[in-house]
Amino acid sequence: MTSPIPQPPGLPLLGNVKDVDPSNTWWSLKTLADKYGEIFQIKALGHKIVFIASAALAQEICDEKRFRKYVGGPIVEIRYTVHDALFTAFDHEENWGIAHRIMAPLLSKESVANHFDEILLCTQELINKWKSQDPNTKFQPLKDLNNLNLEATALTLLGKKLGCINSPQEHPVIQAMEDATSEAMKRPNRPKLLNWLVYGGKFKRATKTLRGFAAECVSYRKENPTDRHDLLWALMNSTDPETGKQLTDEQVIDEIISMPIGSSTAPCALTSLVYYLIQNPQVVVKAREELNTVIGPDGELKHEHLSQLDYIQGIVRETLRLSNAAPGFNIEPIPGTTGPVLLQGGKYQIAHNQPMIIVLAAVNRDPTVFESPLEFKPERMMGEDFERLPAGVKKWFGNGKRACIGKNWAWDFLMVVTARLIGEIDFEGAVGEGWGEKTDGWFNVRFIDFWVKAKGRV
Repeated sequence: MTSPIPQPPGLPLLGNVKDVDPSNTWWSLKTLADKYGEIFQIKALGHKIVFIASAALAQEICDEKRFRKYVGGPIVEIRYTVHDALFTAFDHEENWGIAHRIMAPLLSKESVANHFDEILLCTQELINKWKSQDPNTKFQPLKDLNNLNLEATALTLLGKKLGCINSPQEHPVIQAMEDATSEAMKRPNRPKLLNWLVYGGKFKRATKTLRGFAAECVSYRKENPTDRHDLLWALMNSTDPETGKQLTDEQVIDEIISMPIGSSTAPCALTSLVYYLIQNPQVVVKAREELNTVIGPDGELKHEHLSQLDYIQGIVRETLRLSNAAPGFNIEPIPGTTGPVLLQGGKYQIAHNQPMIIVLAAVNRDPTVFESPLEFKPERMMGEDFERLPAGVKKWFGNGKRACIGKNWAWDFLMVVTARLIGEIDFEGAVGEGWGEKTDGWFNVRFIDFWVKAKGRV
């Protein structure tokens, strides 16, 4: 006999709309997971969604023989901005395969390694900025890390230096990403007429900014020819080896926009890292000992060092686990069956077309997997201890063929920035300026009202 899937009591017609804060969706879902356990469901405006909150269930529904990525809700809404780009393409759309085969070789581990020096250059710019400011200055690290991420993404993948790390003004792409993704998250829970009359202008303006930026990157490359074979070169010139097709100009723009949106989770994770380092000074001491052993007190970080920094790898993985900067992803049963789908050997039953969302804030804190799951312990993310962990708690970059295509870039970026920040900067929490673990977010989750002080190490 199957067990009923828990559901919070709702309102007539509206269902559980009041149980999810549209301005802090993922924290609401984490709160519901804490209350209802490994699986729960809600109804909103006539739609039922099932949420997965345990490592075992997450691992089960990541079986690509039974389940696939579900493109619905906010992901469908953001298609207004990026159309059928890699992240938003439906399973049946041909362009996903064409774009993936064109882009994947330029985002392999080997190709990403070629951009190490550029990532390091951008990181050093930010470190120099923080070292040069008054050590008593209170600032929000997320803002600077957003600029660093956009700068590194544009330089490494698009071959364009934006100069936004030291700019007094935030690059317009950052606010446009915020506006577009927040709108995409909120629109499914609003009446369509309200979206059109009240909120449509915001979505259109954000989209215009993002697409204008992408078109400018293409024009810049055409006006400044180079023999640089980076990702932008591949988007503009490569042919799909399977179909012989190239991407259209519009599709090139779609994929360019997807890059900063996809990589926006990285600065959120790094902001969380700063928080965890301040809270766990013993981790900083141990990491600096490793840097001194592997690189030397006066040595320079090289790409070959990244694989040797075992403890810092553990720090990055533990940051990804606890920060859940990329907060979840959508799954549905593979079409073809009409009967109910059983989970956990028949413990639960869902419809054959039921959308599900994995809530990583709950999955990655599963107490059946992690002892003291709320504590920051890099050691459990190292060596054999890490290898023994179930696959369900290692889904920071998504799953299977629809996993983040930029995961190799993201890993190198996170490793470089983490190693350099630990080696060069001492952080202090700016108590009294909103200090604490308060988050919000839409396509990503990040600290808000989080202020710190920083000074360069002597």
